[in-house]
Amino acid sequence: MCGIVGYVGEKKAQGFLVSGLKRLEYRGYDSAGVVTVSDDGEATLVRAKGKIAELEKKLSGLKRDDHVGVGHTRWATHGEPSELNAHPHRAGKIYVVHNGIIENYKELKDTLPQHDFKSETDSEVLAALIDSFYQDGKYELVDAVVQALKLVKGTYGIAVVSELSPDELVVARSGSPLVIGVGNNETLVASDASALVGHTKRAIYLNDGEVAVVRKDGIEVKTLNAEPVSAKVEEIETNLAAIQKGGYEHFLLKEIMEQPNSLAETLRGRVNVKEGTVHLGGPGLSEAELRKIRHLIIVGCGTAYHAGMLASYYIEQFTSEITVEVVIASEYRYRQAYIPDGTVALIVSQSGETADTLACLREIKKQGVRTVGIVNAIGSTIAREVDGGTYVHVEPEISVASTKAFTSQVIAMVMFGLTIAQAKGVRNTVLRPYVEEIAGLPEEIGRVLDAVNGDVKEIAKRYAKYEHAIYLGRDTAYPTAMEGALKLKEISYVDANAYAFGELKHGPLALVDDRFFEVALVPEGALYEKSVSNVQEVLARGGHMVVITNVSEFDLPVECVVKITTSVRLFAPLLMNLVMQLLAYYVTVEKGYNVDQPRNLAKSVTVE
Repeated sequence: MCGIVGYVGEKKAQGFLVSGLKRLEYRGYDSAGVVTVSDDGEATLVRAKGKIAELEKKLSGLKRDDHVGVGHTRWATHGEPSELNAHPHRAGKIYVVHNGIIENYKELKDTLPQHDFKSETDSEVLAALIDSFYQDGKYELVDAVVQALKLVKGTYGIAVVSELSPDELVVARSGSPLVIGVGNNETLVASDASALVGHTKRAIYLNDGEVAVVRKDGIEVKTLNAEPVSAKVEEIETNLAAIQKGGYEHFLLKEIMEQPNSLAETLRGRVNVKEGTVHLGGPGLSEAELRKIRHLIIVGCGTAYHAGMLASYYIEQFTSEITVEVVIASEYRYRQAYIPDGTVALIVSQSGETADTLACLREIKKQGVRTVGIVNAIGSTIAREVDGGTYVHVEPEISVASTKAFTSQVIAMVMFGLTIAQAKGVRNTVLRPYVEEIAGLPEEIGRVLDAVNGDVKEIAKRYAKYEHAIYLGRDTAYPTAMEGALKLKEISYVDANAYAFGELKHGPLALVDDRFFEVALVPEGALYEKSVSNVQEVLARGGHMVVITNVSEFDLPVECVVKITTSVRLFAPLLMNLVMQLLAYYVTVEKGYNVDQPRNLAKSVTVE
């Protein structure tokens, strides 16, 4: 959510700031702005409502050779989307860009009567607060920032420039990510490492409570208590190709079609088909510790929550000695839940920065519970704060709607469950079928995507006119249906909701009419006949039904059937999810909406 970029060096700052903001467009925003400062202290501030293209129009007549500056894409929290509410915010000779929320901004604002506030934002209050210390004359820029932040309650990732210090930036974070790129005679700042790719491979990830003075030839990091920090320079693993469309019309379609490769990367070195075992080194749990696990909590939001739900169904199948509890992070963080002995918590987040999930992690750790991260973003806050973890290695997801991360999160969690089962002595004959199917999934995913892509595109044309949809499934197909409904909802704005098939007669069946279409997942298995009966219930009431199945003999008179020919049985719902991802994509294309940047949403939710 929101994006920050900053530059100090020998090149023209404007060019990097604009290109960096474009890299961060996927995070979601409604306005953008940049400020640069010349060597003699003249600042050029340009802001615009809307997309970065509007900012570029304004900048076209204001090209500057300045070598220091900051930029920002804003997603409205305090105050409507407007040029006045856009960042950077100015107070005196101070310019601030800010991600996060200042919770006590009203109280702080009352202490700053000397500042003429122009915006409705909490961020301008922060700028004015820094300026109040800076004008005092006692403080250098970094010290003024520190003094202000000591009064702040809330979350922030900030970058600050001053007309009086045109050779430096000051950055700080608490609960909102910031990365410092280390270059040659230049230093770059971003809220996401993707903005730094192609400029440098070396980066410093700030921790909460740290502040840094950034110059072209050096970086000084310390805590808010002025204690020096020995910052670790790490390698940025993302490559330029991973954040480009690669010939696809949209990032979302690219990321759907990348799943054979992305899942293969998740599995690399972790699956031994010959022995029928999996090996996860990241969690850092000994066999003795794994054997003691009696309770597993899976924490996530949105797609990560659905991935946890689906994984829990599988984990329960081969680890009967433990209970699995899947929780929504934004709810669980405020509950007074009892956590029994023998608990391990899986913390699931693609970005590794999800605010509610991070808050849950910290609360769970306070209770002495071992935490294991299921994360994609290397160097992210959750990845650094968990006790151990498993990276899913799917490369960046640029489209707001998550696709490839879901598939790999499910399998990563299932492999963790298999690791527990192996340690507990579950027979190899029980576990081997899961291991063998997991090993073959990347190839099967590629084959299914090639087989169904054209058919789903045509089906989408038929159902793009609808504004309501019901997704249905049983057992492992139920959480998969939930994820399918979310994909359609978030990018096509169709009011899509998912229900367990068995819940139809408890309310949802009343919705079946000509305003709705239904998507039913009907996999082969013990509950196939029950699912078929549920499909007939919907048909008897005039439902407009799309069925996705791996049963070749399915012959009910539904409007559309997508039959998946596959040897995969246990993980067939993951293959069905591919169909739902494509359906959501093509329906959205038919409606003419922005596939990669749906309205009101952001990729990384770093505020509550």
